[in-house]
Amino acid sequence: MQNKSPSLITNSNGVHLSHMQQVRFSSAIVDYYYNSPVSILPQICTNDNIVFITDSNVAAAHPGIFEGRTTLLIQAGEESKTLETIERLCNELLEAQATRQTWIVGVGGGVVSDITGFVAAVYMRGVKCGFVPTTLLAMVDAAIGGKNGVNTGPHKNIIGTIRQPDFILFDPTLLSSLPDVEWSNGFAEVIKYACIFDKELFTELTANDISYYQKNAAALNGLITRCANLKNKTVAEDEHEKGIRKLLNFGHTAGHAIETTYSLPHGVAVSIGMVIAAAMSVEKCGLPHDLPARLRDLLRRYGLPATHAIDTGKIMSLLRADKKRNKEYIDYILLEQIGKGVICPLTFPEIESALKRHESNS
Repeated sequence: MQNKSPSLITNSNGVHLSHMQQVRFSSAIVDYYYNSPVSILPQICTNDNIVFITDSNVAAAHPGIFEGRTTLLIQAGEESKTLETIERLCNELLEAQATRQTWIVGVGGGVVSDITGFVAAVYMRGVKCGFVPTTLLAMVDAAIGGKNGVNTGPHKNIIGTIRQPDFILFDPTLLSSLPDVEWSNGFAEVIKYACIFDKELFTELTANDISYYQKNAAALNGLITRCANLKNKTVAEDEHEKGIRKLLNFGHTAGHAIETTYSLPHGVAVSIGMVIAAAMSVEKCGLPHDLPARLRDLLRRYGLPATHAIDTGKIMSLLRADKKRNKEYIDYILLEQIGKGVICPLTFPEIESALKRHESNS
């Protein structure tokens, strides 16, 4: 990852508003505005031709962002991630007379960034777009990396694109309206980074809890920036997920199937998926026997579950159609140590055996 030196945006009175960091990917250069007020959007989208995409919850929680602006609404929730939604939004853009010079800005969580990125990639064969994530999960993970997708039937993110946004703006004050369950959802992804990349982060998380980051703005901003940099470095090395980017799927392979089957929040499902993967890691990668228990304790500390009753047959049905499969195996992400994830090709019988063990212990 090559970063251009940070620059400062100032208002008309010369007051510093934001540090901007540029990250170079193989396909694009993306501007990251950390710890920045959403009010600077007109300075980023300088032609002032902005169409917002947001969901019903965000529109109600932050009405001032959208006042006087063309705003396209989707219903909050995973159910909006369909091709029908994409088609409807493209038709609404046409009705709003959006052109190739229009900025499409998604304000919301991971569902909004997925849909906004997809629409921007296909409308008029591609227009400029940016994201303003409003959940911790989106700030540390979902809005970053250029993956945009929708679901088909029970299959998650099967249809989509890899296309970087032009910018992402991180305004941590938008998190003040989040319910506790959404804070926990976001910390599932934070804990993921700690497990696969950052042992020191695992130690920091163990010493703190959600309330510490809610009350400590500097710590929260540092956490968001740290996680974003970890993901950016990984994606910059492997934008199209041929190698190291696969590590970001830790907890997600079984997690996505569990999320779909039981209609669980994403972070909750990823938490369960990480526990399953950690148990597999003891056998397959020599992970020390005490570490799965330490992971379970950390997840519980952040309001996340370590177990869930599952039907192995239903989960395996979805995994056999997983987009990451390669004939009779999946590149599963396991741990050699805390802070060191590894790619481990596992056959479907091996995965099924691990799921059955989790099922019997739930």
